[in-house]
Amino acid sequence: MSDSLQKPANSTLVLFSGGQDSATCLAWALARHERVETVGFDYGQRHAVEMRARLAVREGMKRVLPGLADRLGPDHVIDLTGYGRIAESALTADKAIEMDARGLPTTFVPGRNLVFLTVAAALADRRGLEVLVGGMCETDYSGYPDCRRDTIDAMARALSLGLDRPVVIETPLMALTKADTWALAHELGGQPLVDLIVEASHTCYRGDRDNRQVWGYGCGDCPACELRAIGYGEWVARP
Repeated sequence: MSDSLQKPANSTLVLFSGGQDSATCLAWALARHERVETVGFDYGQRHAVEMRARLAVREGMKRVLPGLADRLGPDHVIDLTGYGRIAESALTADKAIEMDARGLPTTFVPGRNLVFLTVAAALADRRGLEVLVGGMCETDYSGYPDCRRDTIDAMARALSLGLDRPVVIETPLMALTKADTWALAHELGGQPLVDLIVEASHTCYRGDRDNRQVWGYGCGDCPACELRAIGYGEWVARP
């Protein structure tokens, strides 16, 4: 068996965009799993700056969590630009960010998490990684149906059947508010991890890295910025 197919004990693949949620999930996975690899997806997103931000977060994670740095394994980037063209949205084309006729934000990319999880499961199968970790959340989110608990549970069942082995998808943020996610980051890595997420991670749908807010970089008025800002404000206001 080649080295790439050797199965480390307690190993995981983190779906890692470089945003606040996936950065927190990466720290969470490092605290729990002995071997952690990451995967990012280039689907032609307008906020492509996140593809650079994810590298800065990965490197920073080794600095702020030095006791866990040796658990962080390779990073993988998957080209899904063809899919992004098919699933055109305000995240992949120059469209206004607003609500559509179905009551969904135009930033919704149809089936995005379904595609991500399928590709990640295939990669994990070939890498011998036991668990997938994703930052999906149905508490404070933009209304995307593929972030819901039922969707993720259904995907785990479908992938387990399709790969003929158990596929475990861990979603540590599923029931958390954005304020809770900030609190979890602080619990996992203290102020250094919070500072890393503020400075290096990227959430803004418009890809704004010019405007520095107290919670990080972003335009301040897209749905992603609004959620991040409100959550940060609620967290810092806690006793």
